[in-house]
Amino acid sequence: MSDLALEWARIRAGTWEAEIASSGDAAPRIEIWHLDQKLETLKAGARTGNGRWPVSFAIPSGVLADGVQTFLVRDEGSGDKIGQFSIVTGEPLEDDLRAEIDLLRAELDMLKKAFRRHCLETAGR
Repeated sequence: MSDLALEWARIRAGTWEAEIASSGDAAPRIEIWHLDQKLETLKAGARTGNGRWPVSFAIPSGVLADGVQTFLVRDEGSGDKIGQFSIVTGEPLEDDLRAEIDLLRAELDMLKKAFRRHCLETAGR
């Protein structure tokens, strides 16, 4: 089992940035995998004062497509998964999100009507 832990991560300007916590003194070596393909082995930057190692990964534009793209973050030494991140893009997603929002709005309207009816029925008691 890996002693590495993904402590913080974000995507900014096409780059995944993270901090990896490790109990060891050696810099952790992290791999990024997408669809069973190893994309890159990341070398950690200088250890920070709080015992974390900064890493970053420029997301290749060639792996982006419609739908959900999931990237696994693994310890190169043990192969253990220490985290993951996903990128969701494309027109099919917009349709799915719009349908979900419409469904949520309809359910909220139904709950509001039921609550108002309940309040009117119990107000005189």
